[in-house]
Amino acid sequence: MPGRVGMVGLGLMGQAFSANLLKAGFEVQGFDVDSRRMDELKRRGGKPADSPAAAVRGVRWMITSLPTIEIVRQAVLGPGGVAEGAEKGLLLADTTTARPEDSAALAAELTARGIRFMDASVSGTSTMAWEKDLIVVAGGKEEDFDALEPLFAGFSKGAYYLGAHGSGARAKLIINLVLLGNRLALAEGLTLGMKADMKMETLLTVLKEGAAGSKAMDQKGEKMLKAEYSPESRLTTSYKDVGLMLEQGRRLNSPLFVTSLYAQLAQMGVAKGYADSDPACIIELMREMAGLPRRK
Repeated sequence: MPGRVGMVGLGLMGQAFSANLLKAGFEVQGFDVDSRRMDELKRRGGKPADSPAAAVRGVRWMITSLPTIEIVRQAVLGPGGVAEGAEKGLLLADTTTARPEDSAALAAELTARGIRFMDASVSGTSTMAWEKDLIVVAGGKEEDFDALEPLFAGFSKGAYYLGAHGSGARAKLIINLVLLGNRLALAEGLTLGMKADMKMETLLTVLKEGAAGSKAMDQKGEKMLKAEYSPESRLTTSYKDVGLMLEQGRRLNSPLFVTSLYAQLAQMGVAKGYADSDPACIIELMREMAGLPRRK
C-alpha cells in the first residue's frame, strides 16, 4: 500500500486526482464544501472527512486543490483547518494556481508550524487529469520534492522541480500564458475560416497536421467548432489567472502583449454570461465581433 493521502478540494481537478490515487493503491480521505463531491469520493472508495482538520489526521501527504490561494489559507490556517489536525512533518502539496509571492508567504508560515509546504501546480485540463496526462511543476525545498515524488506519480505523468517556494506557481502562470495565447490564435483562425465559409472540419485537421499544430487544437478545436462549452476548466478561472500573469509582468517589467489582449476578451466573456463555460467559448466573442450569430 503506497500510503494514506488527505485532500481538500474535490472539484474538477480534485476528483480526478483522488480517482487516480485510489487506482494507484493510495488510501484517500478528503473534504469538500460540496456534499455531492464527498459522496462521489465515497463511491470511488475514498473516505469523506467532515473538515480539513479531519482530512489530514493520520496522513503523511496532503493535497489542496482549491480555486484561490485565499481559500487555501482559510482551509489550512482557519478554524477546523489542516494545521489543527496535521502531524509535524506533514508534506502539503498545493496545486492551486496562485500568485508566487503568496505561495512563498504561506510556505513560511507553515514551516514555522512544522508543516512542509510545496507549491505544486499542475498543467493540464480536468479531462487530461482523468487520463493522468498532466505534469506537476513544483517549488520549495528539493528534499520535500523528493519525498513527494511517489504522490505526484500517483496522479501525474511527470513532476518537475523548479526551485525555491513560488517557483512552481510562477512556472504554472508562464505555462498558462503560452496556452491562452495558443487558444486565442486558434479562435481567431477558426473565426476567419467560418467567415470565409470554409470546410471547418477539414480546416481544423490541416491546422492540427501542419506546422501550427498544438495541444490547444487537440483540446479545444472541436469544442470551438461545435460550440460545446461544458467546462474542463472555467472562463472565470482563466480570467483570474490572467490577472496574476499581468501582475507578474508588472513586477518583473516584462511585456505581455498577447496576455493583455486575452484579459480583455476574458473580461468581456464573463460580462456576457460565459463565466462558468469552458474557455473555448472565447470563439463566440470573436464570432460576434466578426458579425456572426451567437450559437450558445
